[in-house]
Order: sequence, then C-alpha cells, then structure tokens
Amino acid sequence: MSKIINNKTTLLGDDLKEEITPNSKVKIIASVFTIYAFEALKEELSSVSELKFIFSSPSFIQQMMNGPEKKPKEFMIQEAFSKTSIYGTSFELKLKNQLTQKAIARECAAWIKEKARFKTNISEYNLPGFITVEKNTSNSPIAYNPITEGFSNNSLGYAKTKQMFTSITKVEKEEGSYYLTTQFEDIWNDTTKTQDITEAVIDYISSAYKDNAPEYLYYVTLYNIFKDFLDDVLSEDNMPNEATGFKDSLIWKKLYPFQKDGAIGVINKLEKYNGCILADSVGLGKTFTALAVMKYYSSRNKNILVLTPKRLSNNWNQYQDNVKTNMFWNDHIRYDVLNHTDLGRTKGFSNGHDLSIFNWQNYDLLVIDESHNFRNAPHYRGRETRYEFLMNHLIKPGVKTKVLMLSATPVNNRFTDLKNQLALAYGENVEEFNSKLDTKKDINVVLTNAQRAYNEWCKLPKSERHTKDLMDSLDLDFSVLLDNVTIARSRKHITKYYNMKEIGHFPKRLKPISIQTDVANSNDMIYYKDLFASLSSLKQAVYAPMNYIFDSQKAKYEEKYDTKVSNGNAELKQINREKALQNLMTTSLLKRLESSVEAFRITLERVKQKNEIILKAIKDFKNHKSKGIMELNNIDPTKFDDDMDNDEDWSTTGKIQINFADMDLISISRDIEHDIDILKNLKEIMDWITPDKDLKLNKLISIIEDKLNNPINHGNKKVLIFSAFADTANYVYDNISSYFKEKYGINSAVITGSDTNRTTIQNLSNSEEILTLFSPLSKDKKIKLPNDVRSIDIMIATDCLSEGQNLQDCDECINYDIHWNPVRIVQRLGRIDRIGSKNEYIQLINFWPNISLDEYINLTNRVESRMSIVDATATGDDNIISDENVELDYRKDQLKKLQNGDLQDLEDIDGSIAITDLGLNEFRMDLANYIKTKGYPKGVPYGLYSVVKKDEAKDIKPGVIFILKNISNEVSIHTKNMLHPYYLVYLDNDGNVIYDYTQVKKILDIIRSTSKTIKEPIKSLCSTFNKETKDGLKMDHYSNLLEKAVGSIIEIKQNDDLNSLLTEGSDVLFNKGIKGIDDFQLVSFFVIK
Repeated sequence: MSKIINNKTTLLGDDLKEEITPNSKVKIIASVFTIYAFEALKEELSSVSELKFIFSSPSFIQQMMNGPEKKPKEFMIQEAFSKTSIYGTSFELKLKNQLTQKAIARECAAWIKEKARFKTNISEYNLPGFITVEKNTSNSPIAYNPITEGFSNNSLGYAKTKQMFTSITKVEKEEGSYYLTTQFEDIWNDTTKTQDITEAVIDYISSAYKDNAPEYLYYVTLYNIFKDFLDDVLSEDNMPNEATGFKDSLIWKKLYPFQKDGAIGVINKLEKYNGCILADSVGLGKTFTALAVMKYYSSRNKNILVLTPKRLSNNWNQYQDNVKTNMFWNDHIRYDVLNHTDLGRTKGFSNGHDLSIFNWQNYDLLVIDESHNFRNAPHYRGRETRYEFLMNHLIKPGVKTKVLMLSATPVNNRFTDLKNQLALAYGENVEEFNSKLDTKKDINVVLTNAQRAYNEWCKLPKSERHTKDLMDSLDLDFSVLLDNVTIARSRKHITKYYNMKEIGHFPKRLKPISIQTDVANSNDMIYYKDLFASLSSLKQAVYAPMNYIFDSQKAKYEEKYDTKVSNGNAELKQINREKALQNLMTTSLLKRLESSVEAFRITLERVKQKNEIILKAIKDFKNHKSKGIMELNNIDPTKFDDDMDNDEDWSTTGKIQINFADMDLISISRDIEHDIDILKNLKEIMDWITPDKDLKLNKLISIIEDKLNNPINHGNKKVLIFSAFADTANYVYDNISSYFKEKYGINSAVITGSDTNRTTIQNLSNSEEILTLFSPLSKDKKIKLPNDVRSIDIMIATDCLSEGQNLQDCDECINYDIHWNPVRIVQRLGRIDRIGSKNEYIQLINFWPNISLDEYINLTNRVESRMSIVDATATGDDNIISDENVELDYRKDQLKKLQNGDLQDLEDIDGSIAITDLGLNEFRMDLANYIKTKGYPKGVPYGLYSVVKKDEAKDIKPGVIFILKNISNEVSIHTKNMLHPYYLVYLDNDGNVIYDYTQVKKILDIIRSTSKTIKEPIKSLCSTFNKETKDGLKMDHYSNLLEKAVGSIIEIKQNDDLNSLLTEGSDVLFNKGIKGIDDFQLVSFFVIK
C-alpha cells in the first residue's frame, strides 16, 4: 500500500504527526537536520522511544591544526553544512528571524540527550534520503522515500521550496519499507561506513543557547564578513614577517596599541599596493608609527630614504645618530634623510650627502613627510618640478620603491592631491595597481568622479556646504580606495574605541585666549591699520620689470619667458608670474609686521636695499657706467615666509634678464623711489619702537609671569612660544630670556631650525638635549640624560618644532603670531595636546593684530593672488577659482572661530574634506592575528548573540546591533555598503537607527570597543537578558527591532538605487530590490545593555 505526498494538498509533516505514536522508533537518512523541523514535530518526537539519524554525506570532518599556537585536533562541522542545516535552511528564514533559536536549541539538545543518536556517513558513497517509522503497535514499518531536502521545514511542507514539484512515496506493509529499514540498520551497525557524532551534534546545538563571550563573537562576526578575502588578509606576502624581530625593538615597545595597529596596517598595504598614506590626526604620533615601519624594513636590510621639509629634518636626524639623546639608538634603524628642496639639485651637500653623485635609484622604501606638498605641478621651462624629479629619478628607475606618505591633510581641496600622491606608489604601473585595488572602477575614474562631486558641492552657498553631504555624495569606490591605501584615524576615534586606561588620556583644552595688541602705545599714534595701508601702497616695481617694457619690445620677452604648461593647454605668463611675486612680497611684509617689529624691521631693510641697488643700476646705465641689464633672479621665498620652502608656484623660472634700453626707465625709477620713501619712513618708525615700547612683547612677558604665579596645573611653569619667523623667535628670546632668568631663575631656549640654537644654560645647543630638558617625561630624560639636573621652562621656536615632537610636559602654547593656515595652529597645539600628558588642562593663547579679522585675512591671505599665475581659462578646469574661494571661506571661518575661543580638530571642521575613520584595516588585522593563534572559527552557526556593556561616555547607547546577510542574488550592488552582501545596523531600544548600514566602520568600531578583550560572557548582563527574554522564549522585542533594521535598509537602499540611476545609468532599473526580512539571514547580533 503506497501513497503520494506532494506537500501541497498533503504535507509530509502532517502525515508524520499522525504516524509517530508513543514509543515509536524513527530512522532517518538525510543531508540536513534542523532544529526547526524538530520544533514542528516536537510533541510527536518527544514521545518516541528512539530516533536514529544518519547524515547522508560526511558532515563532520576531522580537522588537524598543527603548530604550537593552533588548536588541538577536533571534530568540526563543515562550513556549508553548519550554516544551512542544523540551524535552519535558507527557506526557514521566517522562523530564524523570529530569534527563538536559543529556546528551540535548548529543547532540541535536551531531547537528543534522551532520545536520539546521530551518525554520519564516512564512506566514499552518498546515501539516499528516507524516513521510516516503526510503531509500537505494529510489526510493519512505514517508509517515506525519497527525502531530498533533508529533515527540515521545507521537506516537511511547512516552508517554501525551490522544487517545482514534490513527490514523496509513503510505503507501508510492503517489502519496500522492510528493505529500507534493513538497509538502515546494516549501515548503522557498520563502523567502516558510519561514525557516531551524537556528542558533537549536542555540542553544536548547545552553542546556540549558551551565552557567548563578546570577544569570541566579535571574531566569529569578522570571519563571516571577511572570509571571502582571507587569502589576501593572511597572505604571508602581505603580512609582516615577525622573524625579523621588529616587535622586540625599542620603538615597537614605545608604541601605543593604536600605533601598533597602524604600523601593521601600513606594512600590509606597502606589501600589497606598494604605497600607503598614513594620515592619522595631529597628535597621534605618525612619526613613531613610521619609525616602527622603517625598523621592520631596516631589519630586512632594505635601503630607506626619508624626504622631509627642511624645517623638520632634525626630527628625523635625531633617531639615526649614535648619540645618547637618541632613545632608539639600539634599534640601529638605517636610513638617509634629505629635504624636499633637494629634489632636482645636482650639486652641493645636504645632510652630509654629496648631491652631485647621489644615487637616487637605490631605495627600497621612501618615506615622505608632509607628502601633501607633492602635487603634480606643470612642467616649467627646461626643468623638472620636484614631483617630476621624484618620479623620474627615484620611483620609476632602479629598484622597486615602496612609498610611505605621512600627512595630516593628504587632501586639501582637490582630489587630484590624493591622486598624485598615490601615483608615487605605482609609477607607470597603473594597470597593475588597479588590479590590486578592491574598487570596481580604476583609480582615475574613482577620483575624477570624486572631484566632480566636490565641484558641485563647491557651487552650493556657503551656508549649505556641509562635509557630511560631500562625503555622502561620493560613491562606494572612493571609500574602498581609501580603505585600501590609507591609514587615517582621528583623535575622537582613538579615545572612543581604544582602552584609554592602557595609553593615558588627552588633556582637557581650556578655551583659547585671544590677545589683541597695538604696535605701540596709543599716545604714539602708531596703528596696524595705518602701517598696513602704507604697505599696500607699495608698487613693488623691482619684482615686476615686465610691466615697464615698451610695448614695441614686449613680444620678444614674452616669447622668451612665457611658458606652456598643462600639456600646452595653458600659458604661464611671466608678467602674471611677476604680479604674483609682487603680491607675495607685500603679503610677506604684512605678515612680518604682524609677527614682530624686529622681523618687520629686518625685512624693510632688506627690501629697501634691493630697491636701492636697482635704482643705482638704472642711474649707472644712464651715466653709461653699466651694461644696462636688469636681472630678476630666483628668489628664496623662505627669506620672506618661513613656510614657503615647499611652494614651487612662487618661484620664478630662472634668471630673467631685461635690457634697460627696452624699458620705460622714467616710470620704473619713479615707482622705485616711491617705494624707497615708504620703506625708509616705515624703517624709522620701527627703529623708534624699542623693546620697552613694544606693546606685544610686553604683553607676552606679563602673560608668562601670570602663568608662573598662577599655574594651570600644579607646579607646571613650562611655556611653548611659536612664531612663523626666525627673526621674531630670536627677538623674543633676546628680550625675555635674561629677564626670567634673573627674576625667576628659570631657563629659556630658542630653536629656529636655521640659526644656532641658544639657551640660558652655558654650553648647551644640541636640539634634542634642549627639548629633553624642556619636556623630560615625554622625552625620556631619565634614560637619555639620567644624571642631568638642569631644566628649561620657556621654549621659543619656529614651526620647525610644530610637527613630530612630543612636548606634552608643557601645558601652555602661545602663538606669538597667527599662521595663515589653521592647520598649522592645530599642529602647534598638537605638541602639548597629546596622549599620555600628565597635565589635566592645557591652554592655547593667540596674539592678533588690533584690526578687524576680515581686514587681516584679506590682507594676509596669499591664496587670493594665486590665480594670477596661470591663465585659468585655458586649463579646461572651470573650478579652480571656486576651489580657492572655498579654501578662503574655510580659513576665514576657522580663524574667526579661533579668535572667538573655539579650536576644532581638523577632521571635525565642517566644510573641509575629511578622510579619517573610513578604513576597515584594523578589523582585518584583528582577524588575521586571531586566526594565526587560534585557527579558523569555522563551523559556528549563524544567529548567535552576545550581551555587551553600554558606555554612555563614548556614546554607546543601549540597543542592539544586527549583522545580516542579504541572500538575494537579484539585489542591485549599487550601494554605499562596503560590506555587501553583509549589512550592519545599530538601533536603540525604541527602534531608532543610531547608525545605518552605510556606517559600517562606526558600527564595527563599537563592536570592537565593547567586545575585544572580553573573553568571558558578562554574567550580570546575560542574566538580565535571559530574564527579560525568558531564556529566549520571548524574543518579540528583538524580532521587532530586527524588522525595523531591515526596514531601514530598504529605505536607504531605495534612495541609493535612485541616486545610482542618476549617476550610473539605467542598469539599476533591471535589478530587483530588497523586499523584506526574508531577503536576509541573521549572522549574529550584539545586545547592548
């Protein structure tokens, strides 16, 4: 007697419910056993006397993991089996997403212990699936054959299936049923064909209802998300070789945990992509991170070159010299140091190297400090830009050079800034570079699209330009590109997601103090406004001889000195170049006036002398005493602005020679004489303002005295004073050091990077010794100078100390002049605003000229004249002017906020391009290290949870984080989700989305912060959760939150697809969207209590 079951009009599950009676014996061969099938037949199965189950194909495999750090041998469920069998098939999603897995698993495990035994087929042959039921009241068994979809709800007919039709034959009281029962027993009893795995099944099911340690589930979640990329993550070619011993070095031991993560990430990216930009925020120690990377490559006998701005060269030299002040002397890090300005030089010496015979091609690793200075400048007449020299003489020829770039601001206001820096990593091999990236588009397309989005953003009114809107408008490939080739963490990220108890704290910033002063007493009638007006009236004729050439003679000079740039599409006119130079000279005078009367006085004399020399040459020509040639040589911008040693746009193109006979000498002489008169008058005024009449200098003295009498932190007398100009720094030192030495007995020092260092301590001039005595704790004085009892409390410096220095023993930073770039202000404060500071508070004090800020910015911002250099209409780029307007707006806003007492971190400034906190490198490295030590977390079911602790101080609120996997192949991949098909959503307990699926980095950061190092379940929190959910039976609240999480995905995805339709074309129309919860599989979830 037989019967056909089609799972439509008759269901296998219903039939089994009728046939399984108390004390029945059930035998099953199937590929799958699910706890949901058990739940469906729970009442009937609980009454059987026994159930025997054979997995039809080998489901459990013996894993041998050898090695001292690997797990011992164990039996594990195959991954494919574990994800789709015991915990439910893909067609049991509705049941799984009700989150009742825990309660069902507990009941199922208890039932197995009492009633069931499991074996697996270990032969080389597959077994057909069937079910037999032997009733206690009948001698003849009942058989169901075939069972093709395992023992699951879809084979029982309780869930949908992909089968076009189902035909299961029910056989009873016939030979067929006896045959299947006999075959089952023969196989069951043959130890060469089956192996008992009951305990393994129980253990496996038990994992669904036990409380999981947060750290364990963190790594399991990472494994699920990144498992398709493990070959890349774990490749020995891309990971540091620890056999080099670099982790035993002094520099490695000095690093904080986040710096170690950064160093490992940098090495990984250098090995895979040949280049990396380390763009951690100011104060996070990029120099030390880079030194750790250099130690690794030095240990592998690689040749290393550091290229740095000249003012920062001592920062690097100090770690290569065999001197007692080098805290890493025993690491023997081998590298050479040259300056950015050495690129292109073919003679002379720099840092001990003869540039005439220097071999640029022999470096395996190039480290570029302040890499944002390398932009792809147009080719000038007959010479290479520094960028071109670097590419042609170091990157392309010789050994393959890896490039590590350091910059707190790798992107200014042009995405080509990023493109040109990355080009240093791949040289001419852009196709090879593209093949290694995880982007769908090549790098040029990615950055072109990003620039297009930025151009549109620039056109918005200033009030509507928000950084978040800009970053949201960039496509996914941009984030992927940054993830591939950058390490960029913000200060906020470190404090929020790392254990600050391990690494110390940042000091609290007191509100910045703004000091506005006049040049001299009001009785003296000397005002900045009047002085600025006098400077603005200068003709600066000596820097613009082309303006005075007779019209009849101009053509020959234009032919000789105008330059085609940008592949010949634009023209660099000498007359425009000279106009820019005039603006530069006026601006430099204005800045020096704002800095100090001494710096202004020195520059006035220098400019006056140049005018007098030219005027004398004209008179000599008229008197037939000279050859009659006016020369305009390359100027040294650093003589006028100490921050311009890396700005090639301002330099002239070699020596310009103009015959006096071709010039209107009457006009130029008149204008030169006009300038000499103004310069003389200004010089006389400055000579009259002696130090005792200098209001700014005397205000500085009173501020320092107030600090000494009323310290910010108990007993701290230290003050760090910055100026943009060496002349000012020396002037301040000359006029305050003796005063404070005599009155208070404290020592002062000045370091400018160009002149000899000076201190009030005799026979002390070494920079590192001076800084160690100024900041003994941060500079490890007890190791470097253990017996030295001297100390320095007042440090005066130029921006040679504004980067790469740890001076956090100090708690007050004074800007004696305001730098035109707000970035430099943040960098200066970053010397004392650092992790590990022993100070509770720090203070920033800024001096301003006593004029309106708008006047000051408009007078001193050199960007406003940059457009006069190149004929922009011929470049094909219609956005250069708007770029610079945006930059000017940005600077104005930041300087206004600063003057009003508000100092922001660079990444928090609205209206700037921020690339921090977008990469996922830390998580990949975490997973790689876990697998190295503990093996692969395979065989772990989906749907596990862990309960973690909230942290309101870090804005980690109670709620739940769901990790979901989209299982529909029809869903459009046009998405902002870096982890597609995995989707992460963080909700609070009211169902409000805190972070949506586009913010994967933030969500993973929270999981990492709350879970890593928590190796055991948090008992108190688990107890609360289990009580709330009645041990997993009452999961309605979390099921509702899961529905809302999926709803948020659908809403954002629809908007994303609409945007993709506008930008990518109509392909998205033919992709089916996410319909609802059935399109997702719950991978894991973290309950935050």
